[in-house]
Amino acid sequence: MTHPPHSNSAPEERRTVVVVGAGPAGLAVANVLRAADVDCVVLETESRQFVESRPRAGVIEEWAVRELRQRGLGENLAARAQLHTECEFRFAGERFRFDYHELTAQHHYVYPQPLLVTDLVREYADVRGGDIRFGVREVVLHDLETDRAAVSYLDPETGRRHVLRCEFVAGCDGARGVTRDAIPAGRVRVSRHDYGTAWLALLAEAPPSSDCVVFGVHPNGFAGHMARSPEVTRYYLQCPPGDDPENWPHDRVWDELRERLRAAGAPQLAEGRLIEKRVLDMHDYVVEPMVYGRLFLAGDAGHLTAPIAAKGMNLALHDAFLLGDAIAAHVAKDDDEGLAGYSHACLRRVWDYQEFSQFLSGIYHGTASGDPFLAGTSLARLRRLFTSRAAATAFAEQYLGSAPAF
Repeated sequence: MTHPPHSNSAPEERRTVVVVGAGPAGLAVANVLRAADVDCVVLETESRQFVESRPRAGVIEEWAVRELRQRGLGENLAARAQLHTECEFRFAGERFRFDYHELTAQHHYVYPQPLLVTDLVREYADVRGGDIRFGVREVVLHDLETDRAAVSYLDPETGRRHVLRCEFVAGCDGARGVTRDAIPAGRVRVSRHDYGTAWLALLAEAPPSSDCVVFGVHPNGFAGHMARSPEVTRYYLQCPPGDDPENWPHDRVWDELRERLRAAGAPQLAEGRLIEKRVLDMHDYVVEPMVYGRLFLAGDAGHLTAPIAAKGMNLALHDAFLLGDAIAAHVAKDDDEGLAGYSHACLRRVWDYQEFSQFLSGIYHGTASGDPFLAGTSLARLRRLFTSRAAATAFAEQYLGSAPAF
Protein backbone atom coordinates (compact mmCIF):
# COMPACT_ATOMS: atom_id res chain seq x y z
CA MET A 1 0.00 0.00 0.00
CA THR A 2 1.27 3.47 -0.83
CA HIS A 3 -1.54 5.79 0.26
CA PRO A 4 -0.70 8.78 2.51
CA PRO A 5 -0.54 8.25 6.28
CA HIS A 6 -3.74 8.77 8.28
CA SER A 7 -4.58 12.37 9.07
CA ASN A 8 -4.61 11.70 12.82
CA SER A 9 -0.95 10.68 12.75
CA ALA A 10 1.50 11.73 15.42
CA PRO A 11 4.21 14.18 14.29
CA GLU A 12 6.47 12.57 11.72
CA GLU A 13 9.88 11.25 12.60
CA ARG A 14 12.75 11.11 10.15
CA ARG A 15 15.07 8.14 9.75
CA THR A 16 17.51 7.20 7.00
CA VAL A 17 16.36 3.56 7.03
CA VAL A 18 13.32 1.78 8.41
CA VAL A 19 13.88 -1.96 8.79
CA VAL A 20 10.62 -3.93 8.89
CA GLY A 21 11.12 -7.27 10.66
CA ALA A 22 13.44 -8.46 13.44
CA GLY A 23 14.52 -11.82 12.09
CA PRO A 24 18.08 -12.67 11.02
CA ALA A 25 17.88 -10.50 7.87
CA GLY A 26 16.46 -7.40 9.54
CA LEU A 27 18.71 -7.59 12.58
CA ALA A 28 21.82 -8.18 10.50
CA VAL A 29 20.98 -5.19 8.27
CA ALA A 30 20.35 -3.06 11.35
CA ASN A 31 23.64 -4.03 12.97
CA VAL A 32 25.60 -3.30 9.79
CA LEU A 33 23.94 0.11 9.56
CA ARG A 34 24.44 0.88 13.24
CA ALA A 35 28.14 0.04 12.96
CA ALA A 36 28.37 2.47 10.02
CA ASP A 37 26.56 5.24 11.97
CA VAL A 38 23.55 5.13 9.64
CA ASP A 39 20.37 6.24 11.39
CA CYS A 40 17.78 3.44 11.39
CA VAL A 41 14.87 1.97 13.31
CA VAL A 42 13.62 -1.63 13.40
CA LEU A 43 9.88 -2.36 13.56
CA GLU A 44 8.67 -5.79 14.70
CA THR A 45 5.08 -6.91 15.25
CA GLU A 46 6.01 -9.64 17.75
CA SER A 47 7.52 -9.27 21.21
CA ARG A 48 11.23 -9.53 21.93
CA GLN A 49 10.61 -12.73 23.87
CA PHE A 50 8.79 -14.24 20.90
CA VAL A 51 11.47 -13.51 18.28
CA GLU A 52 14.19 -14.76 20.61
CA SER A 53 12.44 -18.09 21.16
CA ARG A 54 10.75 -18.80 17.81
CA PRO A 55 11.98 -22.25 16.64
CA ARG A 56 13.65 -22.06 13.25
CA ALA A 57 16.68 -23.32 11.30
CA GLY A 58 20.07 -24.00 12.77
CA VAL A 59 22.58 -24.66 9.98
CA ILE A 60 24.93 -21.77 9.17
CA GLU A 61 27.49 -21.95 6.40
CA GLU A 62 31.13 -21.16 7.05
CA TRP A 63 31.21 -18.01 4.90
CA ALA A 64 28.27 -16.59 6.87
CA VAL A 65 29.95 -17.27 10.20
CA ARG A 66 33.12 -15.63 8.92
CA GLU A 67 31.13 -12.52 7.93
CA LEU A 68 29.36 -12.38 11.29
CA ARG A 69 32.64 -12.59 13.17
CA GLN A 70 34.32 -9.95 11.03
CA ARG A 71 31.45 -7.60 11.84
CA GLY A 72 31.60 -8.24 15.58
CA LEU A 73 28.39 -10.28 15.56
CA GLY A 74 29.67 -13.83 15.99
CA GLU A 75 31.37 -14.02 19.38
CA ASN A 76 28.75 -16.24 21.05
CA LEU A 77 28.30 -18.27 17.89
CA ALA A 78 32.01 -19.03 17.66
CA ALA A 79 32.09 -20.12 21.30
CA ARG A 80 28.88 -22.17 21.39
CA ALA A 81 28.10 -23.50 17.91
CA GLN A 82 28.65 -27.11 16.96
CA LEU A 83 31.08 -27.62 14.11
CA HIS A 84 30.06 -30.30 11.60
CA THR A 85 32.36 -31.83 9.01
CA GLU A 86 30.31 -34.85 7.86
CA CYS A 87 26.77 -35.92 7.20
CA GLU A 88 25.31 -39.38 6.77
CA PHE A 89 22.92 -40.84 4.22
CA ARG A 90 20.96 -43.97 5.02
CA PHE A 91 19.34 -45.89 2.20
CA ALA A 92 18.81 -49.52 1.19
CA GLY A 93 19.46 -50.49 4.82
CA GLU A 94 23.04 -49.16 4.79
CA ARG A 95 24.91 -46.14 6.22
CA PHE A 96 27.06 -43.92 4.03
CA ARG A 97 29.25 -41.21 5.59
CA PHE A 98 29.83 -38.11 3.49
CA ASP A 99 32.98 -36.24 4.59
CA TYR A 100 32.53 -32.83 2.99
CA HIS A 101 35.38 -31.30 5.00
CA GLU A 102 37.85 -33.73 3.46
CA LEU A 103 36.60 -32.73 0.00
CA THR A 104 36.51 -28.95 0.50
CA ALA A 105 38.36 -28.13 3.76
CA GLN A 106 35.15 -26.38 4.86
CA HIS A 107 32.42 -27.20 7.34
CA HIS A 108 29.00 -26.25 8.69
CA TYR A 109 28.06 -24.71 12.01
CA VAL A 110 24.92 -25.71 13.90
CA TYR A 111 23.59 -22.79 15.93
CA PRO A 112 19.81 -22.54 16.39
CA GLN A 113 18.30 -19.42 14.87
CA PRO A 114 16.75 -18.26 18.18
CA LEU A 115 20.25 -18.02 19.65
CA LEU A 116 21.52 -16.02 16.69
CA VAL A 117 18.50 -13.69 16.86
CA THR A 118 19.08 -13.22 20.59
CA ASP A 119 22.72 -12.31 19.91
CA LEU A 120 21.77 -9.86 17.16
CA VAL A 121 19.02 -8.17 19.21
CA ARG A 122 21.36 -7.76 22.16
CA GLU A 123 24.14 -6.32 20.01
CA TYR A 124 21.87 -3.89 18.19
CA ALA A 125 19.62 -2.75 21.04
CA ASP A 126 21.57 -3.28 24.26
CA VAL A 127 25.20 -2.86 23.19
CA ARG A 128 24.98 -0.44 20.25
CA GLY A 129 21.90 1.43 21.50
CA GLY A 130 19.85 0.87 18.36
CA ASP A 131 16.18 1.83 18.10
CA ILE A 132 13.96 -1.27 17.90
CA ARG A 133 10.21 -1.20 18.51
CA PHE A 134 8.55 -4.49 19.35
CA GLY A 135 4.84 -5.25 19.32
CA VAL A 136 3.86 -2.63 16.74
CA ARG A 137 0.59 -3.10 14.85
CA GLU A 138 -0.81 -2.34 11.38
CA VAL A 139 2.46 -1.58 9.63
CA VAL A 140 1.83 0.22 6.31
CA LEU A 141 4.28 1.38 3.64
CA HIS A 142 3.70 4.68 1.83
CA ASP A 143 5.01 6.62 -1.18
CA LEU A 144 7.68 4.07 -2.04
CA GLU A 145 8.34 5.51 -5.48
CA THR A 146 8.93 9.03 -4.19
CA ASP A 147 11.58 10.83 -2.15
CA ARG A 148 9.07 10.94 0.74
CA ALA A 149 8.81 7.22 1.41
CA ALA A 150 7.40 6.35 4.81
CA VAL A 151 6.42 3.52 7.08
CA SER A 152 3.60 4.01 9.57
CA TYR A 153 2.46 1.80 12.43
CA LEU A 154 -0.04 1.75 15.24
CA ASP A 155 1.24 1.96 18.81
CA PRO A 156 -0.97 -0.54 20.68
CA GLU A 157 -0.42 1.24 24.00
CA THR A 158 -1.59 4.69 22.87
CA GLY A 159 -3.68 3.85 19.82
CA ARG A 160 -1.75 6.52 17.90
CA ARG A 161 -0.35 6.03 14.41
CA HIS A 162 3.34 6.89 14.09
CA VAL A 163 4.90 7.91 10.79
CA LEU A 164 8.57 7.37 9.94
CA ARG A 165 9.76 9.22 6.82
CA CYS A 166 12.85 7.58 5.41
CA GLU A 167 15.20 7.31 2.49
CA PHE A 168 15.07 3.50 2.35
CA VAL A 169 12.84 0.70 3.61
CA ALA A 170 14.42 -2.71 4.24
CA GLY A 171 11.66 -5.31 3.88
CA CYS A 172 12.78 -8.16 6.14
CA ASP A 173 9.45 -9.36 7.52
CA GLY A 174 9.36 -12.82 6.00
CA ALA A 175 6.96 -14.74 3.82
CA ARG A 176 3.80 -13.49 5.57
CA GLY A 177 4.85 -9.88 6.10
CA VAL A 178 3.50 -6.68 4.62
CA THR A 179 6.48 -5.38 2.68
CA ARG A 180 6.28 -7.72 -0.31
CA ASP A 181 2.52 -7.15 -0.51
CA ALA A 182 3.14 -3.39 -0.68
CA ILE A 183 4.48 -3.81 -4.24
CA PRO A 184 1.73 -3.20 -6.82
CA ALA A 185 0.75 -6.10 -9.04
CA GLY A 186 2.81 -6.32 -12.19
CA ARG A 187 5.80 -4.41 -10.86
CA VAL A 188 7.78 -7.54 -10.00
CA ARG A 189 7.71 -11.13 -11.15
CA VAL A 190 7.11 -13.83 -8.55
CA SER A 191 8.25 -17.30 -9.62
CA ARG A 192 6.75 -20.16 -7.60
CA HIS A 193 7.40 -23.87 -7.30
CA ASP A 194 5.47 -26.49 -5.33
CA TYR A 195 7.21 -29.80 -4.55
CA GLY A 196 3.94 -31.63 -3.97
CA THR A 197 5.03 -32.95 -0.60
CA ALA A 198 5.42 -31.81 3.01
CA TRP A 199 7.58 -32.44 6.05
CA LEU A 200 6.44 -32.96 9.60
CA ALA A 201 8.90 -30.82 11.59
CA LEU A 202 9.56 -32.16 15.07
CA LEU A 203 11.55 -31.09 18.11
CA ALA A 204 12.24 -33.85 20.60
CA GLU A 205 13.49 -33.58 24.16
CA ALA A 206 16.06 -36.24 23.41
CA PRO A 207 19.81 -36.20 22.92
CA PRO A 208 21.06 -36.56 19.34
CA SER A 209 21.40 -40.15 18.19
CA SER A 210 24.27 -39.37 15.83
CA ASP A 211 27.30 -37.09 15.84
CA CYS A 212 26.23 -35.59 12.49
CA VAL A 213 23.19 -34.73 10.39
CA VAL A 214 21.45 -37.86 9.07
CA PHE A 215 19.30 -38.11 5.95
CA GLY A 216 17.10 -41.17 5.61
CA VAL A 217 15.95 -42.02 2.06
CA HIS A 218 13.22 -44.64 2.37
CA PRO A 219 10.20 -45.94 0.41
CA ASN A 220 7.98 -44.67 3.26
CA GLY A 221 9.36 -41.15 2.77
CA PHE A 222 12.28 -38.97 3.75
CA ALA A 223 13.43 -38.67 7.37
CA GLY A 224 15.98 -36.25 8.81
CA HIS A 225 17.92 -36.06 12.08
CA MET A 226 19.64 -32.80 13.07
CA ALA A 227 21.18 -32.06 16.46
CA ARG A 228 20.09 -28.77 18.02
CA SER A 229 21.69 -29.08 21.46
CA PRO A 230 22.94 -31.87 23.74
CA GLU A 231 19.36 -32.23 24.98
CA VAL A 232 17.21 -31.43 21.92
CA THR A 233 17.06 -32.97 18.44
CA ARG A 234 15.27 -31.77 15.31
CA TYR A 235 13.60 -34.49 13.23
CA TYR A 236 11.74 -34.36 9.94
CA LEU A 237 9.31 -36.87 8.43
CA GLN A 238 7.96 -36.61 4.90
CA CYS A 239 4.16 -36.52 4.92
CA PRO A 240 1.29 -35.53 2.57
CA PRO A 241 0.78 -31.80 1.92
CA GLY A 242 -1.72 -30.25 4.31
CA ASP A 243 -1.43 -33.15 6.76
CA ASP A 244 -2.60 -32.52 10.32
CA PRO A 245 0.13 -32.82 13.00
CA GLU A 246 -2.48 -34.48 15.20
CA ASN A 247 -2.38 -37.42 12.79
CA TRP A 248 1.09 -38.10 14.17
CA PRO A 249 0.86 -39.19 17.81
CA HIS A 250 4.01 -39.99 19.75
CA ASP A 251 4.14 -43.71 18.97
CA ARG A 252 3.54 -43.26 15.24
CA VAL A 253 6.28 -40.62 14.99
CA TRP A 254 8.89 -42.76 16.68
CA ASP A 255 7.89 -45.92 14.79
CA GLU A 256 8.35 -44.08 11.48
CA LEU A 257 11.62 -42.44 12.55
CA ARG A 258 13.05 -45.80 13.55
CA GLU A 259 11.92 -47.40 10.29
CA ARG A 260 13.10 -44.65 7.94
CA LEU A 261 16.44 -44.13 9.72
CA ARG A 262 17.12 -47.84 10.17
CA ALA A 263 20.49 -49.04 8.82
CA ALA A 264 23.02 -51.73 9.61
CA GLY A 265 25.20 -50.70 12.53
CA ALA A 266 23.24 -47.52 13.27
CA PRO A 267 22.75 -46.68 16.95
CA GLN A 268 19.27 -46.81 18.42
CA LEU A 269 17.33 -43.55 18.38
CA ALA A 270 17.09 -41.84 21.76
CA GLU A 271 13.35 -41.35 22.21
CA GLY A 272 11.91 -38.35 24.04
CA ARG A 273 8.92 -36.08 24.46
CA LEU A 274 7.88 -34.20 21.33
CA ILE A 275 7.79 -30.48 22.14
CA GLU A 276 6.96 -29.28 18.62
CA LYS A 277 5.00 -30.71 15.68
CA ARG A 278 4.40 -28.60 12.56
CA VAL A 279 3.63 -29.54 8.96
CA LEU A 280 5.69 -27.60 6.41
CA ASP A 281 4.44 -27.77 2.84
CA MET A 282 7.48 -27.76 0.56
CA HIS A 283 7.35 -24.79 -1.81
CA ASP A 284 9.59 -21.98 -3.06
CA TYR A 285 9.18 -18.53 -4.53
CA VAL A 286 11.52 -15.84 -5.85
CA VAL A 287 10.71 -12.14 -6.31
CA GLU A 288 12.47 -10.43 -9.22
CA PRO A 289 13.74 -7.79 -8.84
CA MET A 290 14.04 -7.58 -5.06
CA VAL A 291 13.70 -3.78 -5.27
CA TYR A 292 10.70 -1.52 -5.77
CA GLY A 293 11.34 2.21 -5.51
CA ARG A 294 12.75 2.84 -2.04
CA LEU A 295 11.91 -0.69 -0.85
CA PHE A 296 14.63 -3.35 -0.77
CA LEU A 297 13.51 -6.90 0.11
CA ALA A 298 15.78 -9.25 2.05
CA GLY A 299 15.40 -12.80 3.33
CA ASP A 300 12.08 -14.61 3.04
CA ALA A 301 10.30 -11.43 1.98
CA GLY A 302 12.21 -11.68 -1.30
CA HIS A 303 12.58 -15.43 -1.70
CA LEU A 304 11.43 -18.53 0.13
CA THR A 305 13.53 -21.66 -0.05
CA ALA A 306 12.02 -24.85 1.31
CA PRO A 307 14.06 -26.31 4.21
CA ILE A 308 15.18 -29.19 1.99
CA ALA A 309 18.73 -27.83 1.73
CA ALA A 310 18.82 -25.72 4.95
CA LYS A 311 19.59 -22.55 2.98
CA GLY A 312 17.02 -20.02 4.22
CA MET A 313 18.94 -18.39 7.06
CA ASN A 314 22.11 -18.31 5.00
CA LEU A 315 20.39 -16.50 2.14
CA ALA A 316 18.87 -14.03 4.62
CA LEU A 317 22.32 -13.18 5.98
CA HIS A 318 23.78 -12.88 2.48
CA ASP A 319 21.08 -10.38 1.51
CA ALA A 320 21.53 -8.46 4.76
CA PHE A 321 25.28 -8.00 4.42
CA LEU A 322 24.90 -6.81 0.82
CA LEU A 323 22.07 -4.41 1.64
CA GLY A 324 23.63 -3.00 4.80
CA ASP A 325 26.95 -2.38 3.05
CA ALA A 326 25.24 -0.83 0.01
CA ILE A 327 23.22 1.63 2.09
CA ALA A 328 26.27 2.50 4.20
CA ALA A 329 28.28 3.22 1.03
CA HIS A 330 25.48 5.45 -0.26
CA VAL A 331 25.33 7.44 2.97
CA ALA A 332 29.08 7.75 3.56
CA LYS A 333 30.40 8.13 0.03
CA ASP A 334 27.38 8.80 -2.19
CA ASP A 335 28.30 5.49 -3.86
CA ASP A 336 25.23 3.83 -5.35
CA GLU A 337 26.94 0.90 -7.10
CA GLY A 338 25.94 -1.54 -4.36
CA LEU A 339 22.31 -0.43 -4.35
CA ALA A 340 22.10 -0.61 -8.14
CA GLY A 341 23.51 -4.14 -8.17
CA TYR A 342 21.81 -5.39 -5.00
CA SER A 343 19.02 -7.46 -6.55
CA HIS A 344 21.27 -9.06 -9.16
CA ALA A 345 23.93 -9.98 -6.59
CA CYS A 346 21.33 -11.54 -4.27
CA LEU A 347 19.49 -13.45 -6.95
CA ARG A 348 22.56 -15.20 -8.37
CA ARG A 349 23.01 -17.00 -5.05
CA VAL A 350 19.25 -17.41 -4.55
CA TRP A 351 18.79 -19.25 -7.84
CA ASP A 352 21.83 -21.44 -7.23
CA TYR A 353 20.43 -22.49 -3.86
CA GLN A 354 16.99 -23.06 -5.34
CA GLU A 355 18.46 -25.36 -7.98
CA PHE A 356 20.30 -27.34 -5.31
CA SER A 357 17.09 -27.63 -3.30
CA GLN A 358 15.36 -29.11 -6.35
CA PHE A 359 18.23 -31.55 -6.86
CA LEU A 360 18.09 -32.66 -3.22
CA SER A 361 14.32 -33.05 -3.39
CA GLY A 362 14.76 -35.57 -6.17
CA ILE A 363 17.13 -37.56 -3.95
CA TYR A 364 15.07 -37.31 -0.76
CA HIS A 365 11.59 -37.88 -2.17
CA GLY A 366 12.07 -40.02 -5.28
CA THR A 367 12.01 -43.40 -3.55
CA ALA A 368 8.66 -42.58 -1.93
CA SER A 369 7.07 -41.23 -5.11
CA GLY A 370 5.46 -44.50 -6.12
CA ASP A 371 7.19 -44.17 -9.48
CA PRO A 372 9.83 -46.89 -9.95
CA PHE A 373 11.67 -44.76 -12.53
CA LEU A 374 12.04 -41.82 -10.11
CA ALA A 375 13.02 -44.22 -7.35
CA GLY A 376 15.73 -45.73 -9.50
CA THR A 377 17.19 -42.39 -10.59
CA SER A 378 17.15 -41.12 -6.99
CA LEU A 379 19.22 -44.06 -5.81
CA ALA A 380 21.56 -43.62 -8.79
CA ARG A 381 22.22 -40.03 -7.73
CA LEU A 382 22.96 -41.15 -4.21
CA ARG A 383 25.31 -43.94 -5.25
CA ARG A 384 27.21 -41.52 -7.48
CA LEU A 385 28.15 -39.45 -4.42
CA PHE A 386 29.99 -42.44 -3.00
CA THR A 387 31.59 -43.72 -6.20
CA SER A 388 32.77 -40.52 -7.92
CA ARG A 389 35.02 -38.02 -6.17
CA ALA A 390 34.18 -35.41 -8.80
CA ALA A 391 30.45 -35.78 -8.18
CA ALA A 392 31.00 -35.78 -4.42
CA THR A 393 33.10 -32.59 -4.58
CA ALA A 394 30.52 -30.78 -6.68
CA PHE A 395 27.78 -31.82 -4.26
CA ALA A 396 29.84 -30.72 -1.24
CA GLU A 397 30.44 -27.29 -2.76
CA GLN A 398 26.70 -26.76 -3.22
CA TYR A 399 25.88 -28.23 0.19
CA LEU A 400 28.28 -25.79 1.86
CA GLY A 401 27.57 -22.78 -0.35
CA SER A 402 31.31 -22.54 -0.87
CA ALA A 403 31.54 -21.66 -4.58
CA PRO A 404 33.96 -18.73 -5.03
CA ALA A 405 31.37 -16.76 -6.99
CA PHE A 406 27.71 -16.98 -7.96
